[in-house]
Amino acid sequence: MYDLIMHGRSMKVQRILLALGGNAIKRAKDRGTADEMLANLHTTCDQLAGLVAHGHQLCLTHGNGPQVGQIYLRNQLAAREVPPWSLNLCVAESEGLLGYLFQQQLTNSLLAAGLRDHVVASLVTQIQVDRNDSAFGNPNKPIGHFYTEADAKEKMAREPGCAMKQDSGRGWRVVVPSPKPIRIVEGRAVRALCSQPNTIVVASGGGGIPVIVDESAEGKGMLKGCDAVIDKDHAAVLLATEAQSNLLMLVTDVDYCYADFGKPAQRELRRLRVGEARRLLDEGHFAEGSMRPKVEACVTFVEATGHPAVITSLDKVTESLRDRDSIGTWFEK
Repeated sequence: MYDLIMHGRSMKVQRILLALGGNAIKRAKDRGTADEMLANLHTTCDQLAGLVAHGHQLCLTHGNGPQVGQIYLRNQLAAREVPPWSLNLCVAESEGLLGYLFQQQLTNSLLAAGLRDHVVASLVTQIQVDRNDSAFGNPNKPIGHFYTEADAKEKMAREPGCAMKQDSGRGWRVVVPSPKPIRIVEGRAVRALCSQPNTIVVASGGGGIPVIVDESAEGKGMLKGCDAVIDKDHAAVLLATEAQSNLLMLVTDVDYCYADFGKPAQRELRRLRVGEARRLLDEGHFAEGSMRPKVEACVTFVEATGHPAVITSLDKVTESLRDRDSIGTWFEK
């Protein structure tokens, strides 16, 4: 690594695993149209091109909750006319779709910034999970758009097997199993791409496509898709390891994570040692399916690598990198 001087401060050039939340693609009030996604990604990719211009090497991953939910709902609504697809195929469709859009929009942003020697490559990624993961019996990963409580209860009554929960006070959403990721099947391909100069890799989109290994005598270790959505923040830790990143950056819609979020005693968290972060996790300060997996991912990454991790908002990414004391929740050993 080397140093760049920005506004009188030193910024270390880093190999960053940058995990973008759903707000980078779909804003809270968006309907989810193609034009909205393109406009949001244009803004997002301009920010990312700025990081590349400062010399940082990027490996990207992203959420897919709104998009996979939309694809899944479309399959259900069209089931009388077109055979519906399983959830893992919907995840694959969302990963390919969003990978294409990131490739195109980020390439355009890099060209606009005069960075013509860079290439953006997206990789459809399978992620192995444990077939016996307890998550399969306890769906808690929100996907799709928000419903009122009344509409959610009507939907659950109308669709046996549909599970829905309140999501961080913002409304009700469909929830699906979210098993912990074990291994990136295409890990060697990720490493090979990340080792190439001026190459920005997009991988494990939406947490990757969940697969299990058939360990039966007949299966002989073959892969098989399973119906779930892997949390992209947990998958980002695996991806950061494969990409040999020395910083994990989780980008969401807030500048910091908070203790006692939404309560009168709410307070922003600036710097956290992993021990304190674990204590806050145990005390239940972070919401399931929202901030909790982000904090868990940061703790896991710091403990495994000794490198730092940060949670912050997209428009404060550069500022957070420039001065750790100003913006973002930084996790350290």
